[in-house]
Amino acid sequence: MTMTRRDLIRSLGAGLATASIAADHLASSPAAKGGSDALLFTRPGQPDPAPVGYDRLPLEWYKAATRRLKQKVAALGVDAILLQNDHNLVYFTGCFRQSGERPTWAVFPVNETDTVYWYSPGIDRDLIQSWWCTENDYYFCFPHAEGGFPNKGQVARGRRVDLFEWLLRGLERRGFAGKTIGIDGEVSSGRQATVRRVLPKARFIDIGQACLDMRIRKTREELALTERAYRYFDKIHAFARDFILERGKSATDFEIGQALEAYGIQLMMRDVKHDGRPHTAVGVEVTSQYVRTGVATAYPHPNQFFYSKVRPGDALYVNADILLGGYGGECYRNYAIAPWTVHHEKMWQVVADTVQIMVEETRPGRACAEVAFKVHDYQVKNGMAPYVYHRPGHGCGQNYEGHQPPFLALGDETVIEEGMVFSVEPGLYDAEHELGVNPSDKLLVTKSGGVLMSSVPFSREWSFLKL
Repeated sequence: MTMTRRDLIRSLGAGLATASIAADHLASSPAAKGGSDALLFTRPGQPDPAPVGYDRLPLEWYKAATRRLKQKVAALGVDAILLQNDHNLVYFTGCFRQSGERPTWAVFPVNETDTVYWYSPGIDRDLIQSWWCTENDYYFCFPHAEGGFPNKGQVARGRRVDLFEWLLRGLERRGFAGKTIGIDGEVSSGRQATVRRVLPKARFIDIGQACLDMRIRKTREELALTERAYRYFDKIHAFARDFILERGKSATDFEIGQALEAYGIQLMMRDVKHDGRPHTAVGVEVTSQYVRTGVATAYPHPNQFFYSKVRPGDALYVNADILLGGYGGECYRNYAIAPWTVHHEKMWQVVADTVQIMVEETRPGRACAEVAFKVHDYQVKNGMAPYVYHRPGHGCGQNYEGHQPPFLALGDETVIEEGMVFSVEPGLYDAEHELGVNPSDKLLVTKSGGVLMSSVPFSREWSFLKL
């Protein structure tokens, strides 16, 4: 017997194993095309999503990005680029990994084509050497003892190695002792002393802003991958809305989050190539740990665990964060569960209005602060001043970066440019009445203006629910 969408949603409350099976069926079931999916709509101007099978940016994209960076810094007389920031390491090499306390560096000689020298911890050597790597010098682990390489049969309790000095010695061996090195960040006073001692004729200059500028302005390929992630957002939010309508009276906010996360993972991984090997299915994430109902919605950054039943009259906040190949972001929606108050309706409407203000005002040539001013001015003129806690948007990074400059904030006069993307979250919060309204979406800046990347409505029909 074929299970209906309602049957599948009901079964999601029958335990984790059953929930996973039901989510898998629901992700592939024709029945999933009904319900809230009918309310989704494509917004004009959205970029075409990357096709199934294009699950990450190819290696050639990363090599091309590094070549563009070389062109930018060559005018500064830079002989070699030295990257140390994880966001830059992933963005310019495509090797998905995080350093943590174990420092990692990648060196790109400007006058060599597609050469990259790595200096890394041994724990990541297989990841690095199986990707884009000309040579890799590695230390064993952090903190590293001189001569201590158990993997080579050398077990020693030696002097603790200064890994920055170890890096500089490596640069010296590669012929960069008297060269100009562009590094993605300031060199601390302590490290400057090490440079003077080890490479006294070398010159280090900060190219961090050049790296950030490239990450801020998204390419066509990046936007296509992001848009594909937002097509999953659409389906996940349609599922979440149906789940609330079907099981909202008996479910906790925790269960709603777990259900939509299980559904989202099954949905996305049906399309993503995954063989368990490195460099496939990288930068993949579906999380929903901030789904919350009632008073917890009234705090922008709550610190309590969410495990409350959805009650009549609640404000309900449904979040999802998705990454595909490191690209995607956040997409949140708010619900008013009947019976709602006049105050709740007004707060919701002001937020919906300011979302539209952001879409209309975020365009090339405008200052970020100007957009923020118009949002906050509208909020205040509509009596919402006590409920305003934060800026209406931030730049959106990739590869787990999250927030990124510039910011749609009163203190940021950065001029908006085509290719930038911003979050859309002009939230309002009222702890006294135990409600908050803070949606989120991704706003792409095109030549003609702002375009929301999801197809999930901000309408009353979508948001006001009678269970």
